[in-house]
Amino acid sequence: MYLKNKLFKRVSLFLVVLVGVFLVLNSVWFWRVFYPLPYKELIKKEAYNHHVEPLLIAAIIRNESKFNSKATSKRGAIGLMQIMPETGSWIAQQRKIKDFNPDSLFHPETNISYGTWYLANLSKEFHDDPVLIIAAYNGGRGNVRDWLNQNRWTGEHTTLDQIPFTETRNYVKKVLRDYEIYRELYPDLVK
Repeated sequence: MYLKNKLFKRVSLFLVVLVGVFLVLNSVWFWRVFYPLPYKELIKKEAYNHHVEPLLIAAIIRNESKFNSKATSKRGAIGLMQIMPETGSWIAQQRKIKDFNPDSLFHPETNISYGTWYLANLSKEFHDDPVLIIAAYNGGRGNVRDWLNQNRWTGEHTTLDQIPFTETRNYVKKVLRDYEIYRELYPDLVK
């Protein structure tokens, strides 16, 4: 009888722990630890101003900088959305912003504003197609246009493996995955 009670207690404890682990792993707050949303209000504001999906912005920031406003790449991209200084200068010219300083891209307000404006600009060119927008954000709009025009890629979600640049192919897959996860975790921001 003693062994049965001991075994019953161990099995019961194991089941309680297993149920607890299952509940934790399926809870939103647990996953939000791995998919945080710093700068939420700023992202919402810029998304509204530029008519861009806020959680797409979040997924791009997560992949570009992991929400590190001081991030720099080996190629020289700056800040949360990893904007190249030349691109930042071009955006400033398009928006008629004078006295552009590349260091301003380290400021979350400037970086998210410029990056979101750029996503909106890509969105107009690529007819609001998130797959094409994400590919152009990483691989360059000219490259994406060439791939489509030369039938090297159909531009469809189901043909991501056709994307000629490995880096862009992997980037698009990761951003789309994170975008879907953000949509599950932050339904209040889904347009």
